[in-house]
Amino acid sequence: MVDYELLKKIVEAPGVSGYEFLGVRDVVIEAFKDHVDEIKVDKLGNVIAHKKGDGPKVMLAAHMDQIGLMVTHIEKNGFLRVAPIGGVDPRTLIAQRFKVWIGKDKFIYGVGGSVPPHIQKPEDRKKAPDWDQVFIDIGAESKEEAEEMGVRIGTIITWDGRLERLGKHRLVSIAFDDRIAVYTLVETARKLSETNADIYFVATVQEEVGLRGARTSAFGIDPDYGFAIDVTIAADVPGTPEHKQVTQLGKGTAIKIMDRSVICHPTIVRWMEELAKKYEIPYQWDILLGGGTDAGAIHLNKAGVPTGAVSVPSRYIHSNAEVVDERDVDAGVELMVKVLEHIHELKI
Repeated sequence: MVDYELLKKIVEAPGVSGYEFLGVRDVVIEAFKDHVDEIKVDKLGNVIAHKKGDGPKVMLAAHMDQIGLMVTHIEKNGFLRVAPIGGVDPRTLIAQRFKVWIGKDKFIYGVGGSVPPHIQKPEDRKKAPDWDQVFIDIGAESKEEAEEMGVRIGTIITWDGRLERLGKHRLVSIAFDDRIAVYTLVETARKLSETNADIYFVATVQEEVGLRGARTSAFGIDPDYGFAIDVTIAADVPGTPEHKQVTQLGKGTAIKIMDRSVICHPTIVRWMEELAKKYEIPYQWDILLGGGTDAGAIHLNKAGVPTGAVSVPSRYIHSNAEVVDERDVDAGVELMVKVLEHIHELKI
C-alpha cells in the first residue's frame, strides 16, 4: 500500500517545467531529508539527494516537473491566451478547472474554454480545437481586472487536480507523470538497507521539455550506472488491441527495454529481470515507441553510462486524471531497492 499522505503532497504540489520552485521542490526536499546524508539543489534546480558509499556510483532519476500552461496574452475582456509547456493536448483544456499561479503558494481559479459547439459550423464540430481556439476564463471582465488579480504575461497555470482512490487498488490524480516516480524514488531511499553503493537520488527538472535536468545532473554526478523511473502508457482500455497496449495495470512494474530516447543496456535489462524473478516481484516489459525518459539523457553522458529504467503503468497520461495501480508502484519500489542492494554484483 502506498503512503497516501506523502503521495498526496507530492502529486498536488505545483511545478510546471522550469517552475518547480513553486511548490514541488520543497516537498521533495522535505521527503528525502531523513533518508540520505546530504541534499543539494544544483544551478538548474534539480534536487540531488546523496546517500554516501564507497561502491559503484549510481544515479536514480525521476522528474518532478509536470506539463502545464503559460499565459501569453491577456484579452481586453479578461480572457487568457495560453501556450503549452510540455506535451499538452488542447482538447484536454475544455471545461476543465485550473489553478493560475500568481505567486508561490498563491493561486486563483480558472476554467478552460472554447467556442461552444452549438454555434459552430457542422464541419468545425468534427475538428479538434487548436491553440488559437482555447482560452482560460478567470472571471475577469477586463485586462485591467485580470492584472489586478495578479495575472501577468508568463504566469504559470496547472490543472486543478487532486489524488483520489479509484476502486480497490487504483489511484487517480493530476501529475502522476512523473510524481508517482518521484514517490518511488523517495520510498526506495526510505526502504533501502545494506548497500555499499554511492547513490544519488535525483528529482530532475524540465524533463517534459527535453530531458534537460537529467542532462546537467548526470554531467555533474558522472555515474557508473544510471536508472530512470517514469510512467509508461497503459493502453489496456476498450478499443486498443492487446499488442498495442504497451502495459497493463496491476501486472507489476515495467522493466524498460527501449523507448524513443534510449535502448536500455541489455545486460542491465536481463539482470533486473533475474532480480524480479528471484524475489518474486511482479513485472512486465516496457517497449514504448513514442516518448522518452531521463534515461535518454543519462546514457549519453560523457563517454556513456550503462542505463536501465523502470516504469509505472499509467492510463490517460498528460491529463488531469491519470490512473495507476498501487500494486505496480509497490513492485517498482521493491525492484529498485533490490537493484541498489545488489548493484555490486552487476558486471558490465
